[in-house]
Amino acid sequence: MSLTVEENIKAQLEVRKNAHIMLVDGMSKLKTHKVKEVQSSVFNVSGLKWKLIVYPAGEDGTKEYLSFYLKIKDKKSLGPNWEVKCSFKLTIVPQNGFNRCQSSEWLTESYNANQRIIGEDSFISYEELKKKYLVNDKVVFCADITDVRPNFPVTNTIPRTIGTAERITLTEVSKKDSRFTWKITQFSSFDVGDYHFSNEFKLGQRRWKLKMFPKGCGTGKGSYLSLFLTVGDFVTADPMAKTLAVYKLRLLDQFKRNHYETSIHT
Repeated sequence: MSLTVEENIKAQLEVRKNAHIMLVDGMSKLKTHKVKEVQSSVFNVSGLKWKLIVYPAGEDGTKEYLSFYLKIKDKKSLGPNWEVKCSFKLTIVPQNGFNRCQSSEWLTESYNANQRIIGEDSFISYEELKKKYLVNDKVVFCADITDVRPNFPVTNTIPRTIGTAERITLTEVSKKDSRFTWKITQFSSFDVGDYHFSNEFKLGQRRWKLKMFPKGCGTGKGSYLSLFLTVGDFVTADPMAKTLAVYKLRLLDQFKRNHYETSIHT
C-alpha cells in the first residue's frame, strides 16, 4: 500500500534533519490567480534563519518555468561584512516518493549583504511539473542545508534532531462569502491626514479590516484616496503563519456603475 504525501513527508523528516519541506496544496490556483511569489515560513538551520521562495511563473511572472530559491533571513542580526558559506540542494518531490526527485546539484554558495537569495531561475518547466510532480493539485518543495559556516559567532546552534515541514493551502472563497461592503457617510467631513477603519470582518482563518485615507497617504497624499486591506488576528486554532491573499479593492460608482477597481496579490 503506497504512502500518502503527508506520510512520505513525515518519514523523510526523520532522516533529513537539516531539511525544510513545503507542501503547496492548490498549486494550479497560483497560476490561475497570477500569484507572483510563494514564501515558506522562516525556519532555523545551524542557528540561522532561512526561507524558501517559489515563483510559479518565474521571477518576472511571464515564464513557463518555475523559479526556486533559498533565502537567508538573518539580516537584522548580521553585522557589516558578514558572510555565510553553506551547501544546499533544492528539490521538488513527486507524489509517489522521494526517490525520483527533480533536484539541483548540491550547491556550495556564499551568502552576503549583496546576495541574500540563491537558487535557479528556470528550475523546472510548468509542463514537466504538471506531468510528473503535480498530483491532486499538490506539489512538495524541499531544501536540504548543510556545512553552514558563518564568519561571525552564532548562538543557539543546537543541532536539529528532525526536519521541519509546513503546508500552504490555497482556498477559494465562494463569491457570496468573499465580499465585504463598507458604506461611508459624510465623506467630505474627514480631515486631511486622518485615516479610518471599517468594521472588522472574518474570512478564512483571519480577521480583516479596510483602512482608508480620504486625502491619500504616501505618494498619493493630497491628490488621491488611499485604500488598504489590513489583516488582524487568527480566528482558528490552526498554526499561525503568513497569509497569502488574492483580492480586489473596488470603489463603487453609485450613478453609472462604472466601478473603479484594482486586483492585488499579497
